Amino acid sequence: MKLLLIEDEPLLVDNLVQRFKHLDFIVDVALDGEQGLFLGLEHQYDLIILDLGLPKQPGLVVLEKLRAQNIHVPVLILTARNSWQERVEGLKKGADDYLGKPFHFEELQARIESLVKRHLPKKETICFAPQHLAGVNSICLNTQSKTLLVNQQKHSLTATEYRLAYTFFSRPHQVFSKQILLDKISESTDDKDSNIIEVYIRRLRSYLGKEAIQTLRGQGYRLNLSDSIAPQSEAQK
Repeated sequence: MKLLLIEDEPLLVDNLVQRFKHLDFIVDVALDGEQGLFLGLEHQYDLIILDLGLPKQPGLVVLEKLRAQNIHVPVLILTARNSWQERVEGLKKGADDYLGKPFHFEELQARIESLVKRHLPKKETICFAPQHLAGVNSICLNTQSKTLLVNQQKHSLTATEYRLAYTFFSRPHQVFSKQILLDKISESTDDKDSNIIEVYIRRLRSYLGKEAIQTLRGQGYRLNLSDSIAPQSEAQK
């Protein structure tokens, strides 16, 4: 899971980042509203945690601008401004949830997981039955066990392999640039090595078959299974 934390309290930021990393979350941090808006528009996240009392741009302005640009990622407001009127205003501006400070981390974690779950595909498995790949009859990604099943052969995925596979499988028609894929798998927005994408693409191809992920020169990569999607029955989970 990749989060954007827009918060200007350094001690709280440090504490949350450390605890999120123990959960294997990827966290980008913005310490003011302008930086938070920039990251929210430029990168793809599973969820945004947003303070209201931010330097440079208030949190509600950031939220309004994100929604105006059709950024529909779940947003959880985390703030000391905890009156019912402010809760209502935040929800009307497009927030998905609201948690007042002080708070227990376990409640924050539960709210995050609930919000993200609402935006995930309903099925536990995402399956394809490709007709054009030699020797491959069925491919499934299990979003609970984080495993690939290719012709009934199970492949356990690392956290990074799973994030990359899920990106492709959840949007099989989409072309992903290297930058977007880096955003999905990298721990930091700084010093990213685009060559790492090629390494993990090769790993996924070793499970799926060389032709299963298509390279589009100058554009990026696309899952090459979308022309022959055949949803599998629930019994095949």
